[in-house]
Amino acid sequence: MASLLTHTGRYLLTLKAMFHKPENAKMYWREFMHQCAEIGIGSLPIVVIISVFLGAVTTVQTAYQLVSPLIPKATIGMIARDTIMLELSPTVVCIVLAGVVGSKIASELGNMRVSEQIDALKIMGISAESYLILPKILASLLVIPMLISISLFLAILGGRIAASAANILSVDVFDAGLKQSFVPFNLTFALIKAYTFAFIISSISAYYGFNVKGGALEIGRASTKSVVVSCILILMADYMLAALLL
Repeated sequence: MASLLTHTGRYLLTLKAMFHKPENAKMYWREFMHQCAEIGIGSLPIVVIISVFLGAVTTVQTAYQLVSPLIPKATIGMIARDTIMLELSPTVVCIVLAGVVGSKIASELGNMRVSEQIDALKIMGISAESYLILPKILASLLVIPMLISISLFLAILGGRIAASAANILSVDVFDAGLKQSFVPFNLTFALIKAYTFAFIISSISAYYGFNVKGGALEIGRASTKSVVVSCILILMADYMLAALLL
């Protein structure tokens, strides 16, 4: 319990230290754009692959369970759409990103801490928390919701292709199911989850990487802890958002 309170206090202090007036706006902007490219382009291939197969598997399994002739086949598309939009794309993809993006952020900052680059920035009068952590969090808040939006489209497209390829139902019937009983708030809910999970992934990983103590072995441990804690917090936030907003 004491360890949890200690980590919580250090985490909040680290976030507080981020809000520092930039010494050089161009330098911060360059770092922000670099992080957008690293997080976005670097994560795009795995997001594309996971999303397509998530949609395909969801559609096939939904069709396997809905075997009653009393249920219209268009319902398969409707259920696949809502499952992908409410849970699979935002949560599953962000858990994967916690491993891809989170471990990268923690390892990068941990290596800078061990090699004393962070201390060198402080000696030069640069706020290390503001320069190193804030661009990563802002880039994540910009890019990860974009990745989730791409994931939603590709997952539904993957389900559409799987439905047709497996001869489960025609494309026209699947499209009719996509339009059936659509609730626009579900899309808003998916984006709310995306922003929440993006902040969790980036801030938790940055905290563990920035506060590494020891040598190279501790970098790996900090990276592992950041992924584990991020996944746990994502699942907790997933439940809390569903309980509050749905």
